[in-house]
Amino acid sequence: MRHFIRHPVDIPIEVSADEQSLHALPHACNVSVGGLAIQSDVELKPGAIIDIRIPFVRPMFETKARVVWCHDHEQNFDLGVEFLDPEDAFRARMVEQVCHIEKYKQDMHREGRYITPEEAAMEWIDKYAWRFPGNY
Repeated sequence: MRHFIRHPVDIPIEVSADEQSLHALPHACNVSVGGLAIQSDVELKPGAIIDIRIPFVRPMFETKARVVWCHDHEQNFDLGVEFLDPEDAFRARMVEQVCHIEKYKQDMHREGRYITPEEAAMEWIDKYAWRFPGNY
């Protein structure tokens, strides 16, 4: 079983530190039990506190996290961050599922099949939820 789950490529994530917006690459965001791994255009030192938002979902997912590690990666930086509030790990898993459902709906639209968000959720749950890591 993977510890990190690949975040759908077209779901935006916003990251800021000290009121400075960072360019987070959404296709490089992974959710784990206690935090996220993201790519950023800015190097951050371990211990830095950042704000994370996923504005796509309602209510918007917002949390604070602490940078645990930062590695230079080609022309960006890989950041490992841990949630400051342990409850946010569960909330992030729910957001992750919502993002996968939205991606599924968008995929269906690209195939010429227009379904409602509710239909997308039901179909995705039937087809894929059992494989979603962490579901027992």
